[in-house]
Amino acid sequence: MWRDEGLRLPVRPKRRRRGPRMPGHLTAAAPNEVWAIDFVSDRTADGRPLKILTVTDEHTREALAIPVARRMGADDTVDALERIVELRGRAPKMIRCDNGPEFISQSLRDWCRFNHAGTGYIEPGAPWQNPFVESFNGHLRRELLEMESFNSLFEAQLLVEDWRREYNHYRPHQSLNYLTPAEYARTQTNGDQPELS
Repeated sequence: MWRDEGLRLPVRPKRRRRGPRMPGHLTAAAPNEVWAIDFVSDRTADGRPLKILTVTDEHTREALAIPVARRMGADDTVDALERIVELRGRAPKMIRCDNGPEFISQSLRDWCRFNHAGTGYIEPGAPWQNPFVESFNGHLRRELLEMESFNSLFEAQLLVEDWRREYNHYRPHQSLNYLTPAEYARTQTNGDQPELS
């Protein structure tokens, strides 16, 4: 019919083929196998910046830490990871992150090497390759950052930590058979891993 009227057929978009998984892509099958990390930005009421690091366990969906600061670089990222390792007793097998300057820094690479952790960098502009932390960041933004106006850095730190505890202990996840991340982590570790409060 289009040709009879002298019109050109619309070009059909090519379907994207899903290629093989990225080299080094590890799917988390147990706690502490893959930690996903990313940054979220916000501002206090006076317009000053807030930088928020989110660290999640891809298997248990736990929010391991959400430190908030005015500025946060590679050394601060490593310090946050060290505090999590102290609480959990071991480092992950892999850190999944984007190619931001804090994540490709020598300090994070050294930390991974010393802790026998690999790095799974996602391709630039491909946040879907780090889906768990991106989904988590969306919840954090919709449920807290867009709802609150922080008057100070200290207030932001308190409210973000309260939200993290609620997320871990009171929010059932469909993907975890309607358990909270903390409950699910207990079923996976048989009590050999300290719980993050």
